[in-house]
Amino acid sequence: MTSRRTFLTQASAVLAGSALLDSLRSAGAAEMPPMMMRKIPSSGEPVPVIGLGTSGSFEIAPDSPDYQQLKEVLKRFFGAGASLIDIAPTYGNAEANLGPLLAETNTRRLAFIATKLSRVTGKEAGLAQFRNTLKSLQTDKVELLQIHNLNDWETQIEVARQLKADGKVKYIGITHFVDSGHEALADVAQRTKPDFLQVNYSVTQRNAEQRVLPLARDLGIAVLANRNFNDGALFNQVKDKELPGWAAELSITSWAQLFLKFVLSHEAVTAVIPATGKPDRETDNLRAGFGPLLTPAQKSEVIDLVG
Repeated sequence: MTSRRTFLTQASAVLAGSALLDSLRSAGAAEMPPMMMRKIPSSGEPVPVIGLGTSGSFEIAPDSPDYQQLKEVLKRFFGAGASLIDIAPTYGNAEANLGPLLAETNTRRLAFIATKLSRVTGKEAGLAQFRNTLKSLQTDKVELLQIHNLNDWETQIEVARQLKADGKVKYIGITHFVDSGHEALADVAQRTKPDFLQVNYSVTQRNAEQRVLPLARDLGIAVLANRNFNDGALFNQVKDKELPGWAAELSITSWAQLFLKFVLSHEAVTAVIPATGKPDRETDNLRAGFGPLLTPAQKSEVIDLVG
């Protein structure tokens, strides 16, 4: 990750006098321009394009310095106009941390919580897990409930539909995180037409372009893109490389921003959900939600650069 730290340092120097960076650091000054938004096709509701993943980064001890850092991460996240937080009951103690964090910072009203029915089988198990999720998150409803990796999907999607009808869930979705799951994900999406689907998509993991993303576009399904940095591997692949000369014209000052904008440049992607527990990295990720996106030619150049 050395290359990322280097670029973050350079970005801070270049943007020292920037109102945008100052706004991000102070969690929402009035002069901040609006973050890019995309609409959820099933409702027309707009959502900010930069979300926040929690796998790993929110699985920390609640009495640790890392927990205090998460307060600053959320401050910058909401201050920039972002809202969508992706989480799951099987991400260790992430839900048990997020609930108190939102309560302590009085930001539940700003959050679009996207959680999951995860690794459960049967209706009663699904409902019980969801009840525990609400308790952990200290809320009475969530914005999005996803069937994690299609586990027991036929039963769990009916559980999600019931919860939606009961007003406990606003949207329902399905997820997967590896290329080998894309065909099944597309088949289930075509059959059930959920509000959202979530899929892995990055510069080096582009299989979703073959069927999943075109299908989502055609059916009017919102898309959350996970593994945007390919679990950090992308940074190692560019550690000795410079950003393209045109990056500055798009307000891109780091590889992280370029990788996120690459994903957002696909018209079917509604939002990206990079995970971090570091405030400076959160600021860096948030900047990808501002300024122009990549042209097809620029995307091809990034693919060649990463190799």
